[in-house]
Amino acid sequence: MRLFRARGAAIDLDGTLLDTVADLAAAINAMLADFGRPALPESAVRSFVGKGARILVHRALSGSLDGRVDDASAVRAMQSFEWHYERENGRSAKLFPNVVEGLAAMRAGGLRLACVTNKPQVFADALLERTGLAAQFEFVIGGDVLPRSKPDPMQLHHACERLGLAPSQMVAIGDSLNDAQAARAAGMPVMIVPYGYNEGLPVSAIDADAVVADLLEAAARIEAG
Repeated sequence: MRLFRARGAAIDLDGTLLDTVADLAAAINAMLADFGRPALPESAVRSFVGKGARILVHRALSGSLDGRVDDASAVRAMQSFEWHYERENGRSAKLFPNVVEGLAAMRAGGLRLACVTNKPQVFADALLERTGLAAQFEFVIGGDVLPRSKPDPMQLHHACERLGLAPSQMVAIGDSLNDAQAARAAGMPVMIVPYGYNEGLPVSAIDADAVVADLLEAAARIEAG
């Protein structure tokens, strides 16, 4: 079993800390209703999650992972989605098993923690507060606060700068190819949990340094130093 030596961890939100697909599906289907479109099954919305709210909106309106709609429709849809998601955010979200225990173990071991997510900052902050996780992290970097978000490494590099750590002193923890690609580009080792949102792909398809059952196992595999 590989162990990771690190002083900090950058942890994803949706699909890693919390199962948020029910909230997202409720907001997406309310947006589709505003457009006179039929609702999508939750399983379809789950497969569309992974690259942030704007891509999710494009996928929902077009009905496919690679689909895109015109700019005017995308702007209207994003406004509608955000309005509905403000109401739904955190309403049905559930902690994945051993999240609280895993974060506590990491902090007890001396790790500094940042939440790095493609979810818009205002929604990420509200969700972490509502679920009692906000205090576990030194800060949160949402997907709309920097010019680029995951799979670009900019957010992870920014987290390193704020923590005063090199990428080699950090470990990224996520649930998707998006997280792994960002970590690889940032020069940061990455662990993946198998239960989240990976756009319908198996975790075996992800180039990661380890697949861990949950955050408690991730904590056990990090040597603080």
